[in-house]
Amino acid sequence: MADMKDQTIEELHKGIADKREALRIFRHMSAGSRSRNVREGRSVRKEIARMLTELRARTIASKGKTN
Repeated sequence: MADMKDQTIEELHKGIADKREALRIFRHMSAGSRSRNVREGRSVRKEIARMLTELRARTIASKGKTN
């Protein structure tokens, strides 16, 4: 999580897009296969949530500074 605090907003948006694409590919590849690592999907979803949380925290912090 510490590395997310060092990233710019643009890097976070790009990371979210990349992770969502990876999750989409994971879902389509595992549709017919049972031997796939199911925890991979869970970990990707958690990483996306962490990135979105960091973006939201920055948005709230920036609004707090202007008021």
